[in-house]
Amino acid sequence: MDNKSDILNKKTGREEENLDSALRPKNWSDYIGQEKIKENIKIMITAAKQRGQSPDHILFYGNSGIGKTTLAYLVANEMGKQVKVTSGPAIERAGDLAAILTNLSDGDVLFLDEIHRMHKSIEEYIYPAMEEYKLNLILGKGPMARTMELKLPHFTLIGATTRPALLSTPLRNRFGATFQLNFYNLDDIEKIIKRSANILKMEIEPEAVAVIAKSSRFTPRVANRLLKRVRDFSQVKNNGVITKDIVSQTLSSLEIDEMGLEPGDRKILMAMIEKFGGGPVGLQSLSATAMEEEDTILDMYEPYLMQQGFIERTSKGRVVTLLAYQHLGITHLRKHLI
Repeated sequence: MDNKSDILNKKTGREEENLDSALRPKNWSDYIGQEKIKENIKIMITAAKQRGQSPDHILFYGNSGIGKTTLAYLVANEMGKQVKVTSGPAIERAGDLAAILTNLSDGDVLFLDEIHRMHKSIEEYIYPAMEEYKLNLILGKGPMARTMELKLPHFTLIGATTRPALLSTPLRNRFGATFQLNFYNLDDIEKIIKRSANILKMEIEPEAVAVIAKSSRFTPRVANRLLKRVRDFSQVKNNGVITKDIVSQTLSSLEIDEMGLEPGDRKILMAMIEKFGGGPVGLQSLSATAMEEEDTILDMYEPYLMQQGFIERTSKGRVVTLLAYQHLGITHLRKHLI
């Protein structure tokens, strides 16, 4: 039975990955939003092509799920080259970096996700790789140690991070261009949902699109995730037709409200209100009270809650705003409320 469950889970996982790949834009016209960034990147690529060179190294930063990986694929596609994907935590030793870089071909794109989590000792090796396309490895230890220089193909490194402040200044300065990806507006999210529904051959009403968009946290990945769950509900309960009512049922079942707040968001807000009177509260205290990792609060919850105006940072800590109290239906207000 366990073997059958494992096989089923692996099959389901592969199907989800294939589905995500199908929804990923393959050209610039399909990539909705971030217009200024797209324009700048296209100019960089066009100029590099005219010079017969690889584009400068690029750093993308912003919240999770807003298109950093997709942009890396589009850059490689526009250049007619391959993209190799890895992440900062996956590179533990200099040998790991050497294996990745020496397997690149001329003009390839190396996408390094979570680059802020790359070990600091590895940075010393990546500097000459980015600047001079060579890798200096130290072989052996002590008096017998020697240096070996490996020549590398010209490549473009695209780094992605949700925490740009954690990157060292020398590493950050070696990128030729840095772009911040912001939350999407409602119109763009609706266009993304319609495009995804069309790819998935789903029948969806305009009112249903609007409800999903409002609950998507202005993030394409979340919008597509909700759309897939709505598809499941419509398939079981409404012969595959996605209506506003089906969307409402799905969101209610998932405990997601009309502004996209999930159980984790409400837990953070309620912890601040019930345990700290709405704040101010420090990150460490909030993490212990809400039983969430500090990084999880910083990366997953806080950006959206701040963007929606539900919490604000002050010199003394985080504070719940009046808007959050009103949204949660709590009438007991404190004098320090913003």
